Amino acid sequence: METNLHNLANLFKQLGLPSEPSAIDAFVSRHKLDPGVSLCKAPFWSASQAQFLTQAIANDSDWAEAADDLAVRLS
Repeated sequence: METNLHNLANLFKQLGLPSEPSAIDAFVSRHKLDPGVSLCKAPFWSASQAQFLTQAIANDSDWAEAADDLAVRLS
């Protein structure tokens, strides 16, 4: 049985952010993507967070689906 370890909560952990549902909701409430700005180019990421997201999306890694989910929530 395969479980999805690459979910939104674990993405937040990977990014060094609080990963409880309430913390994720608070993050989404405080941050929004401007139209035309990709997730990895958002100004609220640190350099290492932006690099991780860029690589995850570019390589279509296991994290790409969680990153897409986050981008939708921030839009």
